Amino acid sequence: MYLAHLSLTNFRSFTDLKLDFLPGLVVLHGGNGQGKSNLLEAAYLLSIAKSYRTNIERELVNWSAMKAAEEGGPAATLSNQSIVSGEVVTSSGRLRIIVGLRLVPGSAEGPFQVQKEIRVNGAPSSATALVGQMNAVLFNAADVDLIQGPPAGRRRFLDILISQVDRPYLRTLQRYQRVLTQRNSLLRQLREGRARPEELDFWDGELAKEGSTITGRRQEVIEQLSSLAAASYQGLAGGERLSLAYAPSVAPSENIAQAVAQQRQTEVRSGVTIVGPHRDDLTLAIEGMPASTYASRGQARTIGLALRLAEASFLRQVRRQEPILLLDDVLSELDPGRRQRVLAEAASYQQALVTTADLALVHEAVAPPRSVLRVERGEVG
Repeated sequence: MYLAHLSLTNFRSFTDLKLDFLPGLVVLHGGNGQGKSNLLEAAYLLSIAKSYRTNIERELVNWSAMKAAEEGGPAATLSNQSIVSGEVVTSSGRLRIIVGLRLVPGSAEGPFQVQKEIRVNGAPSSATALVGQMNAVLFNAADVDLIQGPPAGRRRFLDILISQVDRPYLRTLQRYQRVLTQRNSLLRQLREGRARPEELDFWDGELAKEGSTITGRRQEVIEQLSSLAAASYQGLAGGERLSLAYAPSVAPSENIAQAVAQQRQTEVRSGVTIVGPHRDDLTLAIEGMPASTYASRGQARTIGLALRLAEASFLRQVRRQEPILLLDDVLSELDPGRRQRVLAEAASYQQALVTTADLALVHEAVAPPRSVLRVERGEVG
């Protein structure tokens, strides 16, 4: 699988860009703030319909388009949207994916909101249906937070990985989130005396049903991922041993239904659900010691790389098709040996897009890049 073409209209710093990519190692180089990361962000948007850099989607729309929308007039209807379009070559043929973001009048929270429209081969699609069509693995500097950051980042890492190979899992996640929202609302009403305790029974059952499915699938995947991550870390770091384990919020001797029943009074007092997969974690250890506490910054960065390489290997094994690798400025903080190993691994995939401000770092690759493109002031050439 590889991205053969990328077109951007009013996306970030790009007003109108059409770019062809070759398979193999593709290097995008240029100074900071020139738009390199924007290109990888656009490519990743085609994979999961979400940005990896922001949760505020109107930030993706080019500022000139935003200004046109603010001023109104005839041109606004044509320019107040951002379009990311890509052609992906897969083992079963070509995919044309379009993600459009249109600015519409907002509410008290802001002058504009974003309406998202997705099409795959010309047919309307949902974000849920898009996930898994174009598999991509993103490496970036923030991956250190997978080790030293809060559990939410590690849960998101797992959920994105599993969703790319298991669409029913993604639908279960969405149902669980709806149940959690409804249950938390009811807990707050109970705390305020505006609901009856028996009203929780239905939502307790739904939470246990959907939550058990999520927990079981995560545990299965971590068992597969653990050996892949350990091998990747061994290749990057040498003698140290990395291990992964699932840390559920429910004790191994209990199931979610039992834990919810036991915690009901505590949850009513707090007004929030405190057990379930939304409170679970992925624990990482080096030689048996918690990486979140004992890993140095360099070790944490290496673990992050190992997790991403394991993610790519997992997708390749399960989907029987190689994902596209997106490496966003991860080379500069690695020593020469680790850079060589990461670049060698990236070059073993059908396509890897790599950004760097220092082209000399890529010259350490065992095999030369297939293409090198310079990004400057929103132009690529």
